[in-house]
Amino acid sequence: MAEIVLRRTLADRGLDVEVDSAGTGGWHAGEPMDERALATLTEHGYDGSAHRARRFEPEWFAERDLILVMDRENLRALRRIAPPDADVRLFRSFDPAAPEGAEVPDPYYGGRQGFLDVLRMVEAAAEGLAKHLEDH
Repeated sequence: MAEIVLRRTLADRGLDVEVDSAGTGGWHAGEPMDERALATLTEHGYDGSAHRARRFEPEWFAERDLILVMDRENLRALRRIAPPDADVRLFRSFDPAAPEGAEVPDPYYGGRQGFLDVLRMVEAAAEGLAKHLEDH
């Protein structure tokens, strides 16, 4: 969901930024996103139909300026393998209304409301990141 929202948010502001996503585990590599995530995005005007899951590859550290993660578990996992100059941060760190260290929870085992909550969190963080990029 975050990739889709962030890509559109940045494009809407005229920011030419490459955005992609990957997980730290490869459980669903090659598969479309969860149908509940897709439905939530679609209901709110986003198109996630082309999205396919991928696994993060360590060589991407050298190819990306910023790596965003949803939670502290993934933050730790990537920082363990990241080179010292890699910029790896929690996505919600760009949401000025979120408390320090705020995570985007995985809504997978919950219901519809969890996906709506995640969408709102992701939208707020995407707006904050867009502002950060505009200011820098």
